[in-house]
Amino acid sequence: MYDKLLNSKNFFLIAGPCVVEDESLMMHTAETLKKTCNDRDITLIFKASYLKANRTSVTSFSGPGLQDGLKLLDKIKHEFQLPILTDVHESNEVQSVSQVADIIQIPAFLSRQTILIREAAKSGKIINIKKGQFMAPENMKAATEKVTAENNYKILVTERGTMFGYQNLIVDFRSFASLHSLRFPVVFDVTHSLQKPSINQISGGSPEYAPMMAKAALATGYVNGLFIETHPAPMDALSDSASMIQLGTLPDLLDQCIRVYQK
Repeated sequence: MYDKLLNSKNFFLIAGPCVVEDESLMMHTAETLKKTCNDRDITLIFKASYLKANRTSVTSFSGPGLQDGLKLLDKIKHEFQLPILTDVHESNEVQSVSQVADIIQIPAFLSRQTILIREAAKSGKIINIKKGQFMAPENMKAATEKVTAENNYKILVTERGTMFGYQNLIVDFRSFASLHSLRFPVVFDVTHSLQKPSINQISGGSPEYAPMMAKAALATGYVNGLFIETHPAPMDALSDSASMIQLGTLPDLLDQCIRVYQK
């Protein structure tokens, strides 16, 4: 799987809803994403979180939990023959997650958690480390070394924006060159970089800028993959409703990105 990501004809795509929702919605999203990507020769990794441990509000939906969430992700994996990415928040989740996920994600807020990263690395799975909103890209070298210390060199590094004042994020495009120098595939998290964290009791967002940001990132020549959260009806989504891309608009966004990537 890792070799396939390294040698993709096009950029690869990590996509899916923010959090695992009801089965019919998840299956429809996975089926649509697979067809969309197959038609464009894009390698797809389906993503969704079985549990979100860093919700803004205590009343925010966090997901179905480890057992039920992984069960549905496993069904998607086998029914659609799709690799799966999901994130872990606790070291004791890693063993269960590694039975389903092809890529284990370290969330941005946990990108300095040594014990968690090393436990995930021991699984032998691909490890995607999101750069913390509080970190300079150069700091990701130490994070990747926590994975390679376990003799695991299957690493992705993801840029998702840096805190800029209050309630906003900014993407410094020099970050892609810095991350590329680590010699691991670089991913741009399009939708999370457009969040407006903790507006009142939820996170806001500006998804209308997603096509522009995705194309600009790919144009740097340093980005290998895009991370895009998508949902059939974002405003009805149970998590990150203000920043996800409407599923029906994704084909056009990808077509625009392919034209940039292949120039």
